[in-house]
Amino acid sequence: MKIWHPFTQEKITPQPIKIVRGSGAHLFDSRGNKYVDMVSSWWVNILGHANQEIADAIHEQAITLEHVIFAGFTHEPAEKLCKALYEFLPKSLEYFFFSDNGSTAVEVALKMSYQYFRNIGDNERNIYVNLEGGYHGDTIGAMSAAGNASQYHSTFSEFFFKTFSIDFPEDDEREELAVHKLQKFLENYGSKVCALIVEPLVQGAAGMRMYSSKFLEKIVIDVRKQGILVIFDEVMTGFYRTGTMFAMDQCIEKPDIVCLSKAITGGFLPLALTVTNSAVYEAFLSDDWKKAFIHGHSYTANPLGCAAACKALQILQRADVRSNIETIAKTHCAHIRQVCSASNKRSIGTIAAFDVKSAEMARKIKNYLMENGIITRPIGRSVYLLPPYCISSEDLQRAYQSIHDFSCLGR
Repeated sequence: MKIWHPFTQEKITPQPIKIVRGSGAHLFDSRGNKYVDMVSSWWVNILGHANQEIADAIHEQAITLEHVIFAGFTHEPAEKLCKALYEFLPKSLEYFFFSDNGSTAVEVALKMSYQYFRNIGDNERNIYVNLEGGYHGDTIGAMSAAGNASQYHSTFSEFFFKTFSIDFPEDDEREELAVHKLQKFLENYGSKVCALIVEPLVQGAAGMRMYSSKFLEKIVIDVRKQGILVIFDEVMTGFYRTGTMFAMDQCIEKPDIVCLSKAITGGFLPLALTVTNSAVYEAFLSDDWKKAFIHGHSYTANPLGCAAACKALQILQRADVRSNIETIAKTHCAHIRQVCSASNKRSIGTIAAFDVKSAEMARKIKNYLMENGIITRPIGRSVYLLPPYCISSEDLQRAYQSIHDFSCLGR
């Protein structure tokens, strides 16, 4: 018997480390070693591991109602979660569709936007516009939305639907060129485009590539002139990762659809939401059943996940947690510039990253940090730090000191 692990070349990857316990920002393996989880376990454990309050909320819900079919039924945890989230979202986003992971939240958004135009009688729109380098998940639609140049999904490109990729704005000059290229494309094919989908401000799986809200505003305004829907994939950027509750809070223009997942339950359970506006929702209201949004999952709006998410949202609003978020952001700003032998040093909110000369060098940094009890997971030649909000200043500074030591040792 063997477990097949994700994003892993099983032939050349060492045996996985067996984790037996978590507490706060730390993980403990079967040999008694202690690690600082500097990537929040794929960006989900924003409040650390084994948070007692979330665990208690799940327990209380589990002995009340563990699950119920969500077609034709509802329950308080789902209603409570939507009401709580609505307080933080743009008021135009008021219709909540549940699923169970980030890829599926995106898949729902893609299907929803496509069917929206069919329902209103516009049958010509079958192209999606993306930002080059984006990553939106691993289901067929989510892979397609990233475009044919995706570094992860080229194996499946023959299955992809039509897309147009906006060039990533590496600098001001390229930003203007990218906008101009988009405008030329829209002049010819704007009426064929269904939706724009982007990760706002930060492309996570591309190596924490960051771009300005100014650029995002420009492309949103341009596509809106053509009646194109706008989807923000906030699966990674949501819940204060960029310093604000959502990355879109730093933009004037708001999306028609937003996708939420990952950190929503504090890392405890799979849950996702795709939230949209009244124009989209009302296009599905009809006496014709075929115009309904025919999509669902066995565990849609699972009460345990909803209870965990409600408690996580409560904890996020506490003064001490918000203060920790600000401290992490300030620590990143102060230390990321001092990283030796690195380029493209960048940070936004609780995310910090830098590039080294090769992916091999990034792996060496990862291994050195592991030896010093710090978990990172570089993407290509990009090394990033994305800690849980409960991390101590000492642990965060120790991570930076270890990076500095590696550089100074000339490894």
